[in-house]
Amino acid sequence: MQLGHKEINKFIFKAYDIRGLYPQEMDDDDAYRIARAYAAALGCKRVVVGHDMRDSAETFEAATIRGLIDQGADVVPIGLTSTCMYYFAVNHLEADAGVMCTASHNPAEYNGYKMTGKGAVPSIAFINNDKLYELACIGDFPEPAAKGTLHDAVNLLDEYSEAVLNKVNIRSFGNLKLVIDCANGMGGHIQPTICKKVGNDPIRLYWRLDGSFPNHEANPLKTETLLALRDRVVDDQADLGIAFDGDGDRVAFVDEKGQVIPGDFITALIARELLKKQPGARILYDLRSSWVVPEEIEKAGGIAEQCRVGHGLIKQQMRAEGGFFAGELSSHYYFSDFYTTDNGDLAMLNILKLVLSEGKPVSEIVAPLKKYFHSGEINSEVKDIPAILKRLEDKYGPSAKRVTEIDGYKVEFEDWWFNVRASNTEPLIRLNLEAKTRELMEAKVAELLNEIRS
Repeated sequence: MQLGHKEINKFIFKAYDIRGLYPQEMDDDDAYRIARAYAAALGCKRVVVGHDMRDSAETFEAATIRGLIDQGADVVPIGLTSTCMYYFAVNHLEADAGVMCTASHNPAEYNGYKMTGKGAVPSIAFINNDKLYELACIGDFPEPAAKGTLHDAVNLLDEYSEAVLNKVNIRSFGNLKLVIDCANGMGGHIQPTICKKVGNDPIRLYWRLDGSFPNHEANPLKTETLLALRDRVVDDQADLGIAFDGDGDRVAFVDEKGQVIPGDFITALIARELLKKQPGARILYDLRSSWVVPEEIEKAGGIAEQCRVGHGLIKQQMRAEGGFFAGELSSHYYFSDFYTTDNGDLAMLNILKLVLSEGKPVSEIVAPLKKYFHSGEINSEVKDIPAILKRLEDKYGPSAKRVTEIDGYKVEFEDWWFNVRASNTEPLIRLNLEAKTRELMEAKVAELLNEIRS
């Protein structure tokens, strides 16, 4: 069917997902075209479609479903869902593909897609976003033999909650006092069922679904969004604070003292728990992680391996190399025995199981991991990223103990390391640096930023 050419905003097509301001950067007609282009490219016949709690969800999803059906795909709607439950649904319902209408942790004014093929494999394994953009713009779609069908909506909340609890083999949170912040996002849809099944009544922060995010941005990577959680944990003398992002696939943790636990430390702790049931497993950790992560993985009997940043690339590497678990600094955690998908609920349940088994305050569990001094990720806006990377390579490469180039440029020395990598979406260089002393870390951060920003 020839729709005629339309210049869609290319900026909405990110490295792995699609998202933009709605409707300024991405309107319903764009959604219809992208859905048709995806169905045409994959030739999929049965597609699961879900959505988060955003105010634009109803009209945006309707345009998406219309595009899929017009391209000959049968659509199975699952309604309100977290991204984790959506991945489960694509597998559980044996669909050829899936489309999740969400802008993840982005502010209320955004919407977009997380698209998958069969098995919830990321869409970029089948068609890259540049090609999808071209097809949607051209608008010349092959005419299907017949339009698809819209099936009755399926509610999988109970089945999904049972599946994650069974996977971790946990049916009680013991006497743990928890504070859970769902940021008015999809965690507020999932957590009531999970907590009811284990008989735990946590202190609830912002569980009401509200796509305007009235209390704080649904992005636990920004520490300022954790202020209410930290205060509540301390004030109520809770054992642990837990914070989900907007679509529920990322989760962050706060110990009983109100201290934020870095995402890479959580990778090490979950790996410790998982290696009890899968000794010798291969564990992937993103190359921005602290030195302590591979140390802990190997101490627990696992094989530690660095990986790139980004869910599409990590899932691909896990499948190719047999990775059992993977963790990112950004608080994404991936489980090969749950369809090789990232899952905030499984991460939470594994941490709770570890805390129960160790039987001591969370701060004491985390304390031995605080061996080094990490800068956190520092962004710099630059004009010529390749030239800067080349300059850093020439200056630091010859004297390095180890150089890794799987994602940007990582250089390791005896007592410090740094990684610089280009953003996939903006003209930014991202710096992560770690050293054995705080003084060295601060000095090297100043030195690197001077090199990057000059």
